[in-house]
Amino acid sequence: MHATERENLILEATQPSGFVRYRDLEARLKASPATIRRDLTRLEERGLLKRVHGGAKLTNAPAPLADTILSLSGTPFDLSVTQNLVAKQAIGRIAATLCEPGEGIMIDGGTTTLQMCPHLAGLECQVLTNSLHIVNALLAQAGTRVLVPSGTIFREQNIILAPSGEDSMPRYHAPKLFMGAAAVGPQGVMQQDVILVAAERRLIDRAEQVILLVDSSKFQASSGAIVCGLDEVDIIVTDSGLDKDKWIWIEENGPKLMIAQ
Repeated sequence: MHATERENLILEATQPSGFVRYRDLEARLKASPATIRRDLTRLEERGLLKRVHGGAKLTNAPAPLADTILSLSGTPFDLSVTQNLVAKQAIGRIAATLCEPGEGIMIDGGTTTLQMCPHLAGLECQVLTNSLHIVNALLAQAGTRVLVPSGTIFREQNIILAPSGEDSMPRYHAPKLFMGAAAVGPQGVMQQDVILVAAERRLIDRAEQVILLVDSSKFQASSGAIVCGLDEVDIIVTDSGLDKDKWIWIEENGPKLMIAQ
């Protein structure tokens, strides 16, 4: 395959989320890692994309049309927050123990990540989050500093998001990112909306460690947009309802597993 053909296929592969994983490019192009790296270098030098942790992203993805209805696929927050609440509370309590006093962390919007907030009181962390629910939960903690990105507020989820090609995050790097998911399967971590995928990729790119908070019901066969593979996740925190076969499967795929009782 000619280099120009490969470059066109790489750019096509970034649609619609604005991001493509290296492993997906290897399967799509049937080329060596060295060849793909050279292709990505040429595209990056021309300003068409940027290489990031785990793959590459577009530098100028198109913004949504002004008259587009701003809504996200998936279960509305107010309904999701009541589902498996006891398990989510246990997961949030365990996840908070991974935070160091005074540490800078990122918390992605979600009903499980929200449950971390009460347990951060007194740690005096600096928190970057795109969730207004998490902002509200942390504002009562005098010692917790809160940062938010710029973007559009999606009311059903109370989350701040920007187009996939727009870098709306503050200049921020953190040791840990805590994020949720719509589903987790052999393909990796999934969300139901490509806008969420683009936003979560921007957070992943700024984190040294990715910590996934998901209750055991999320480990099921599902379709959706892939955020990342399990090889990009460092720790999974879930509840004791996780099936033994899935427990073994996770351990075989690399992430450290923490079970909240």
